[in-house]
Amino acid sequence: MIGTGTGVAPFRGYLRRMFMESVPTFKFGGLAWLFLGVANTDSLLYHDEFTKYLKDYPTNFRYDIALSREQKNKNGGKMYVQDKIEEYSDEIFKLLDNGAHIYFCGLRGMMPGIQETLKRVADQRGENWDEKLSQLKKNKQWHVEVY
Repeated sequence: MIGTGTGVAPFRGYLRRMFMESVPTFKFGGLAWLFLGVANTDSLLYHDEFTKYLKDYPTNFRYDIALSREQKNKNGGKMYVQDKIEEYSDEIFKLLDNGAHIYFCGLRGMMPGIQETLKRVADQRGENWDEKLSQLKKNKQWHVEVY
C-alpha cells in the first residue's frame, strides 16, 4: 500500500479489517506493508494506530514513512514514497512476482514519480517495465485510486 497524505484513509480501513475486527470467517495471515508519504511528522495520520500494528503484528505488518520536509533521500534531496519504494525494491519486486497486490492512493501527482522509479528499478534488474506492468494489470495485482 502506497499512499500520500489523506490517501492513507482507505488503507486504514484495510488494516482495521486485517488486524482489529473479529471476523469468524477471516484471519489475515499475510504481509501488509504500508508506505506513507507526507510533508512532516505533524501530518502523519493514524500514526499511533499503525505503530500499534507494528508492535502487535510484527510478522504481518510493515510501515515505512517518507517525510519530504524532514528526511533526505540517498541523493540528498527530499524523501518521497518513491524513494522508499526504490530502497526496498528487491523485496517489493519479489513480493509482486509471488502474487502480491500493490495499491496506490493519494494525489494524482504522486504517480509519475512512482512509475518512473519502478521503470528505472525494472531496467536495472534487466526487466521490461511495460511488460511487467501489463502482467500486473492482467493479474489484477495493480490498483490505483488517485484524485
